[in-house]
Amino acid sequence: MVLTSRIVFAIMEHMLPGPVKKTIFWGIITALLTAIFIAGVYLGYANRPAIQKVTALFNKESAIQSAQQIDFAPFWAAWNAIETKYVGRGDLDRQKMIWGTIEGLAKSLDDPYSVFFPPEEAELFTTSVKGEFSGVGMEIGMRDKTLTIITPLKDTPAYRAGLKTGDKILKINGTSTADMTVDEAVFLIRGERGTPVTINIFREGEKQSRDIKLIRDVINIPVVDTEKREDGIFIIRLYNFSENSPGYFRNALRKMIESGSNKLILDLRGNAGGYLEASVDIASWFLPAGKIIAIEDFGNNKREDYRSRGYDIFKNLPFVILVDQGSASAAEILAGALQDHKVATLIGQKTFGKGSVQELVPITDKTSFKITVARWLTPSGRSISEKGLNPDISVEVAEKDLEAGYDPQMQKALEVLKTLALKP
Repeated sequence: MVLTSRIVFAIMEHMLPGPVKKTIFWGIITALLTAIFIAGVYLGYANRPAIQKVTALFNKESAIQSAQQIDFAPFWAAWNAIETKYVGRGDLDRQKMIWGTIEGLAKSLDDPYSVFFPPEEAELFTTSVKGEFSGVGMEIGMRDKTLTIITPLKDTPAYRAGLKTGDKILKINGTSTADMTVDEAVFLIRGERGTPVTINIFREGEKQSRDIKLIRDVINIPVVDTEKREDGIFIIRLYNFSENSPGYFRNALRKMIESGSNKLILDLRGNAGGYLEASVDIASWFLPAGKIIAIEDFGNNKREDYRSRGYDIFKNLPFVILVDQGSASAAEILAGALQDHKVATLIGQKTFGKGSVQELVPITDKTSFKITVARWLTPSGRSISEKGLNPDISVEVAEKDLEAGYDPQMQKALEVLKTLALKP
């Protein structure tokens, strides 16, 4: 820069008068500096970070709480590519792009129970939590990354159609469930009473999938049934862990005591769970005060213990709990606690393995994120989510048993109870 100015000045020395020379010289210097400045600004603007090129968004640089440095440049580069190159960029719905981004974040967790709800889905989820819905009456979950029926609820369209625990749901109204979350599937299955929904299922032992057409109805979920057998064995069938379940269960225990029975079978087969507090209250009838019923593991060495309230009115009660692949969530918490404390013998099949806790986090006033915040462990530290519960005595049920109306799991429970009753 200095050398160039000297050359220019030397040429002017021989050609122009003194005052004119100086004026032209400084004019040239100013022009050169201006050109260099403009070039620098242009190059800096052209090479600015991708996030700064996206001008249609606000709050895009909000702080992120993270234990490590995250490079967001690839994300903004991709966004900017859409803004500048996508053939349909004139009709972009940028708010929809944001929702899609958050949905992608949720799916990256590889957790079927963590899901983002855009406005419409958020409203549907809130409605379903309040119980204001119609459906087909089945609990569904993920097993081996495939949408699976946990259990069809008694006396519902799904139950009457012959759907079974373990059936794989491949399509809903023709839409593949391959990349579908549990909540997305629930939204498709639920609908107005009297309207149809067709699900395509695959059942183990069959060669191909088949369509099942169901008519939606208002679902009334049963809570509990009781039976006093002639041999003195009392059976409580608990179908869910609702807010009212502890009261129903208390009444069932009262019936057992009044009947004079001192041997109990608690049937949790097909019980897809419900409220944690209900399982804690029910377990408290069989455990001393302070005994751990469940551990809520939040990760990073943070946990919360749920302990017995100490009703504990039964001592050395011959007690069997029946479980199967449809036993999940709160049913697994109860069964796992009583198994760990050696209060009850578990008979049946390995449970479903739904042992996680979700929290609904508001994202905006019309959207929310249901995210898994903890996992349930049994008192001994077994993870329910990872493996489910293995029964003490495994008993499978064959198709021929069902067709003949024979229940091998119940029969085994009766045999074991009679043996336990003979022990001092």
